[in-house]
Amino acid sequence: MNSPRRIGIHLSTSGGTWTAVQRAVDCGANCFQIFSSSPRQWKPSVVSAADAEKMHSLRAQYNISPLTIHASYLINLCSQSEEVRKNSTAAFRGEVERALALGADFLVFHPGSWKGLTRAEALQHAAENIERAVDGLDCQSSQLRILIENTAGSEFSMGGKLDQVADLLHMLDRCAPVDVCLDTCHTHVAGYDIVTAEGYEETLALMDESFGTKRVKVWHCNDAKAPQGSKLDRHEHIGDGTIGPEPFRRILRDPRFAHCAFIAETPVDEPGDTLRNVSILRTLAAV
Repeated sequence: MNSPRRIGIHLSTSGGTWTAVQRAVDCGANCFQIFSSSPRQWKPSVVSAADAEKMHSLRAQYNISPLTIHASYLINLCSQSEEVRKNSTAAFRGEVERALALGADFLVFHPGSWKGLTRAEALQHAAENIERAVDGLDCQSSQLRILIENTAGSEFSMGGKLDQVADLLHMLDRCAPVDVCLDTCHTHVAGYDIVTAEGYEETLALMDESFGTKRVKVWHCNDAKAPQGSKLDRHEHIGDGTIGPEPFRRILRDPRFAHCAFIAETPVDEPGDTLRNVSILRTLAAV
């Protein structure tokens, strides 16, 4: 590899968003992901100018990049409920505003659940509501990219299939700077083979047909507690689950993903788990 991979993990912002930078340094990460507000409450946080400046200064000092923000779990932009869609659109706008204020590189989101609607109706709702959410915000001139994350494949979850990610991506290209985040656990339990060498190449061929590997900007690196195709989203420590270490080595060393950030969202069961998972990813990435 010509340059070190950007490897990080989702971190706490207790004490202020900027405190995550030191946590990244402490666990050996050179990038990281945070929530910019509580992921389980509609009430948004406000980013102060002082916090934003500290974040910018510390990231520059330690060369910590990219900064990825994960949007609230409550957001459901393709809900059958008009009220939920309205609240989700407002919440998503807040996510974009905070991402811009913090100088984030990526904002990752799950499009939501379309139970009670057709797939076409759900796609239309998601695209229209994201377009409303970013209307008037200066996204295009910033470095921020909005990333559609694939999901674990439950029946009505938008993004469980790569072609669903592609459809939404292409619908949004006209109005927002969008790309893709792939989650290893979600990909695996949704039924795609990333474990065997042959299956991995077949899955990448499907990605190329759908949206192209260049549009993948972040890999969420999570092992899985559940088997392939189970559609159960249960994250496990790197190498300890049904994916195992070798597929992570393959992804981390794949030149087609040299431009990506690799961010773990693994459990914290014991002190030291954050450091351990980052260290394992760094070891697997090393030639």
